[in-house]
Amino acid sequence: MQRITILGATGSIGASTLDVLARHPGRYRVYALSAHGRVEELAAACRIHRPARAVVGTPEAARRLAALVADLPVSVEHGEQALCEIASSDDTDTVMAAIVGAAGLAPTLAAARAGKKVLLANKEALVMSGQLFMDAVREHKATLLPIDSEHNAIFQSLPQHYARQPGAAGVAKILLTASGGPFLNRAVETLGDVTPDEACKHPNWVMGRKISVDSATMMNKGLEVIEAHWLFGAPADLIEVVIHPQSVIHSMVSYVDGSVLAQLGNPDMRTPIAHALAFPERIDSGVAQLDLTSIAALQFYQPDFARFPCLALAFDALRAGGTAPALLNAANEVAVQAFLDRAIGFRDIDRVIAQVMDAVPHGPAPSIEAVLAQDACAREAAHTALNRLRG
Repeated sequence: MQRITILGATGSIGASTLDVLARHPGRYRVYALSAHGRVEELAAACRIHRPARAVVGTPEAARRLAALVADLPVSVEHGEQALCEIASSDDTDTVMAAIVGAAGLAPTLAAARAGKKVLLANKEALVMSGQLFMDAVREHKATLLPIDSEHNAIFQSLPQHYARQPGAAGVAKILLTASGGPFLNRAVETLGDVTPDEACKHPNWVMGRKISVDSATMMNKGLEVIEAHWLFGAPADLIEVVIHPQSVIHSMVSYVDGSVLAQLGNPDMRTPIAHALAFPERIDSGVAQLDLTSIAALQFYQPDFARFPCLALAFDALRAGGTAPALLNAANEVAVQAFLDRAIGFRDIDRVIAQVMDAVPHGPAPSIEAVLAQDACAREAAHTALNRLRG
């Protein structure tokens, strides 16, 4: 019986994880669940899955949750320290790290330092502190399995004992596929008129609003490029992004002999979640089998950096190294939230990020404290850039 902690249980990844777990009650048991403020949804999950612990973001949310689950044997807690405790507890074996944004960094790192099996759906752990995180995984012998469909596909397309270094096992290039989001074919000159609701209507995937906007700008793919660098030891020049609107091929690995291995499947996050939960075995995910005859055609395009400047900014940050990816991530979080609040336009997102990258010096990332300090500086600079845009 594998004991599971889910960080971010009320998000799309958390909900999909709970769906997979419910299909295998004799194999998995939920130890702890967390959510920031979606108290009613977390309470409903607690009633179904009966965790020992539930963690929310604030004291007020904890009071509300405690009242809703007063008849259940669940300990209700709040705050970052509690998140780190459920991620590193001796009572859990596997941690699904699915908290969106920088808030997921500390508990995900705590899970790695506790030597857990970490199912990584939180991009920021690698984007903000890739070297620190990978060092913790190695030092504490944690097991790291990627959940993003693209990185999970790459993982499945690599040899099982792949060494994380350029050219290992004859790997020539990593090919990250991207759907292109909702504006792949929209006239570039009209993107300034995009509304938050339009940006959140992804053609293939059901996701939260922040990550949906990231997909529309392709910053999501840029963050995945940085992730791929740390997960697979590939420099920026060996990572290529390919637009693939159907989202059937989730990513590929090109080898020196000319072979290209790919992982295909219907666009449903339960597939990579089930793969990581059961690895190296396979279990039913609830996802329908892929019917290749119904697809008819698969298309591939090179990304247009004029349409997707955020993708170019991410490659620049990866090449710059140090805390540059942390600056990129922080500026993007602030800019996307401002867009969702209708305070700035869609094409202002990349402008804010570029201004922050120019304004805040980046340097080494020797500690989590240094990373968080740079994160704070970037957020302050982003708010300054927002004020300039507002006039």
